[in-house]
Formats: sequence, C-alpha cells, structure tokens
Amino acid sequence: MVEIAVMGYGTVGSGVVEVLDKHAESIAGRAKEQIHVKYILDLRDFPGSPYEQKFVKSFDQILNDSNVKIVVEVLGGLHPAFDYVKACLENGKSVVTSNKELVAAKGAELLKIAQKNNLNFLFEASVGGGIPIIRPISQCLAANEVVEIAGILNGTTNFILTKMIREKTTFADTLALAQRLGYAERNPAADIEGLDACRKICILASLAYGKHVYPEQVHTEGISGIRLEDIEYAAAWGGVIKLIGQVRMMENGKIQIIVCPMFLSRDSQLANVDDVFNGILVRGDSTGDVVFYGKGAGKFPTASAVVADVIDCVKHFKARKYLFWDDGSPDYVESYLDNRVSLFVRASTDHETLAFQNVENKLGPVTRLFRGAREPGEIAFVTRKAPEREIRQGLRDLSGLGVQIQNVVRIGEL
Repeated sequence: MVEIAVMGYGTVGSGVVEVLDKHAESIAGRAKEQIHVKYILDLRDFPGSPYEQKFVKSFDQILNDSNVKIVVEVLGGLHPAFDYVKACLENGKSVVTSNKELVAAKGAELLKIAQKNNLNFLFEASVGGGIPIIRPISQCLAANEVVEIAGILNGTTNFILTKMIREKTTFADTLALAQRLGYAERNPAADIEGLDACRKICILASLAYGKHVYPEQVHTEGISGIRLEDIEYAAAWGGVIKLIGQVRMMENGKIQIIVCPMFLSRDSQLANVDDVFNGILVRGDSTGDVVFYGKGAGKFPTASAVVADVIDCVKHFKARKYLFWDDGSPDYVESYLDNRVSLFVRASTDHETLAFQNVENKLGPVTRLFRGAREPGEIAFVTRKAPEREIRQGLRDLSGLGVQIQNVVRIGEL
C-alpha cells in the first residue's frame, strides 16, 4: 500500500479524494498498488464528511510522516504552496500538483530538487485540466522538434468570446453571465487579463524547449478591451476572435511568445473551439499539426489528471520519470515588437478619405473592412505583415493626423 496526502480540499482537492475513493479498485489495478489517502490538509472543518478523520491542520504532520510517499498539492497560489512543495521534495516525498502558478514561476527550481533527490514532480493537470498535454509533449512527441505551440488555454475567456460572437452581447454583460454560471471568479482578472493563459503557455514553452520561461517575460493582453464592433469586423474579415497563447522557436535560439486576442480564420482548427472548451495545437516537424481538445477545467476532469500523475508516481518510485528543464535567462525571449504580424485596427476620424490617404502613407497598403451598422467616422482595416514595432510607430504617427485608434488586434496564422 502507498500512503499519500492531499493538501487542499477545494474543488480539485475534493475531486481527487473522491476519485481515489470511488475508483480505488481499478486504480490499484493500474498502479499495481493500493493507494490510500492518509491525510487531507485544510484549515477548515468538514463535520459529517466521510473523510472527516483524515483532516489535519498542520503541514508538519504530513512532512514528518515517513510513510507518506506522495503529496498532492492543490492549494493554488505561490504561498504557502511553494514552501510546502519544496520541503516535501527535500524530505523524500514525490509531489503531484495542478497549480499552474507554482509550476510557471518555480518549475525549474522544483524539478532540479526532484532530480537531485531521485523523486518525481508531476503537473499534468496544470495545463488544460483533464486534457492530456504534458505527457504527450514530453513522451509521445519526443521524436519531434516542436515548431510551435498555440492554444485556447482559458475556458472562461473562450466562453465570453463565444457568447459575444453568437448572441451579440457586450463584454460586461457576458462576463456577468459567466460569473453567475460559475465559469468566472468574483475577481476575474486572472482570466480576462490573460494571466491564467500566460502561466499555461509558459509551462508548455518550458517543457517543449527545455528552458524556463517566466510569466513576467511574456507580453500578455486580455480580452477586456474587445468590443462587439471588433467581433463584427472579425466576421467581415472571415473569422473569429480568440484569446491565444503562442510560442515558437526562432533560428537565433530565442523564442517568440505572447498571449493576446487574435483574429483567426474560420479555416483554423482553433476557430471552432467554443464555450468553455480548450484547444491546444502542437506543430511538430515530423507530425505536423496535432490538436488536443477538451474541457480545460472542472472538478473531475482536473482531478482525473492529478490521479493519473499519482499513478505514474507509484509506478516510478525506483525509476524516476524524466521531466526536466533548465533555468531561464533574461535574453531568452525575443521582444514581441520584433514579431512580423498583420494587425486589425479600428479607429475613428472626421475625414475618411484623408484618413486613408494618411494610413497608407504611414503603413503602406491596407485592406479596408466594413460592418453593417458602423458609426459615423468609424474606420477599420488590416495592415500588411511587418515587424510590429514598425506598425505601432505608424499608428502613433496617425494619432497626430486626425486618426484616433480605438483598438488593435493581431491576426493569427494558425
């Protein structure tokens, strides 16, 4: 029998305990060992719970029990999660986590400690919830050079954009609906400002290219600036707007990485990933495009991925799984302003003919877009492909020539 502890009894933690209990027999068959939850760490009391006798309030009780071989961390956040996980790895306990913030910020450090102590630090559930993605990249696609990874990595923002596209509701009204349905938190900033997607693309980039990418190195934009006008112009262009996390390796050994809303053509495999679903495209030099699709969050999908990692840990007590990346560096990420892109631009002006003369003078040829009920003086266009730095300078110049920029969205080529 293998004894484990679960730190945190929120949505995911309770799901992990329930899955391990209800599927104990089949899990034991796969792991070749019975898995027993000895402790559940939580500061709250759960009177009447069938697991009431397992609850403890002291982390030290878990740390000092040599019989506990695996610890599941589902507390979320960096503190105290980082200190607890580090202590577990330093004291002979493998760790499984769903904590994307922890892995994105401290993954290289924790993997190094795990390697030093011949232990496992596994985090399949940190990206995509129940969608298998960490294991496929590290194992199934290991023979490939990963050319690019791009994905819809946050279900809340995808739900909001889908509703805006389908039902023509405003961002504010759709966010309120997402909160009522439980898809968005009371404070939705981590989702709608792109922070959640940023952490996830950092983890995927670190895994794919072997060097830690820190969230603060990634230019990140959310969807709070997207308006119904932009949705309609995207449709006129021939596509939809999605929040995308994207990374690719450059010939100079640096990576380009960004999180931002993008126009995607309706032909894109990600364009039809709707509602709370996630879609992750991995472009390999041998496989071509491989897309992983499913619900990216939720109690039981995420718990399922956590338990799968627990089973993996049990199977690899004596043969550590190779999952590792090196520390990052300040010059590893190329400035997003050096990326060659096309931009959608929505602006306003008092003189449309003169405005477009100035636009083409500063930006070169553009493709003008129209929507059915545009406001007087409203103009929209898509620029040619060029380094973003150059296009942004042109847009700044236009603001002094009677063209007021209202919004800018990148064109995705996925």
